[in-house]
Amino acid sequence: MRVRKLTIAAMALAAGLSLTACQNDDAAAGQSTAPPAASTAASSDGGSGSAGSDSAESSNGTGGTGGTEGTEGSGGTGGAGEDGKAAKCSTDELEITAADATVGGDTEGTVAVDLKNGGGRDCSLAGYAGVDLKTNSGTVSAERTGDPAPRVVLKDGETVTFGITYPVNDSGGSGVRITGLVVTPPDETKSVTLDWPGGASLPVTDGSGTPVRVGPLGSAGQGG
Repeated sequence: MRVRKLTIAAMALAAGLSLTACQNDDAAAGQSTAPPAASTAASSDGGSGSAGSDSAESSNGTGGTGGTEGTEGSGGTGGAGEDGKAAKCSTDELEITAADATVGGDTEGTVAVDLKNGGGRDCSLAGYAGVDLKTNSGTVSAERTGDPAPRVVLKDGETVTFGITYPVNDSGGSGVRITGLVVTPPDETKSVTLDWPGGASLPVTDGSGTPVRVGPLGSAGQGG
């Protein structure tokens, strides 16, 4: 009987120790779970910090977009300014024609040459065109009148005209027969050869007579 009581007492003691250990474990567990709560709070604060960072990034993103739009707007304006400075007209873009423009009573003959922009874009010309008359005695190059030659911007389809003046052959002789007109647009090396629409010949001269002359772009009649 004594042995049984001791056994029961031992079991009770063991149960008490086990209960105490469980309570200590629970307490320890309670203490170990407390930091995560603090960590969660820190994470929440960090989350707010991240949101603030996201907001800053979003703000920067908006600023970036605004900057891009501003750049594009400036670029557009710059592009318009650049478009105002039209590129040079090439010979291939120009439709070149010539017509007799002599007025009755004039002491000199006149041929008007039209340069029409057919390139599908704005282009510019400045200065004098090159003009040569092909004759049965060789080539006669026109002299410039020396008048101011402003820069001309031609929109697609627009035309600028310049004049060529030449001495009229009223000597009664055959003179120097003109067989063609060669026009080279300003700052170009490619020429266009046209039929000569003016008087059939130039007077024979020793070089002291009236020369063939070409006016600047925009001139009308009389080479100037």
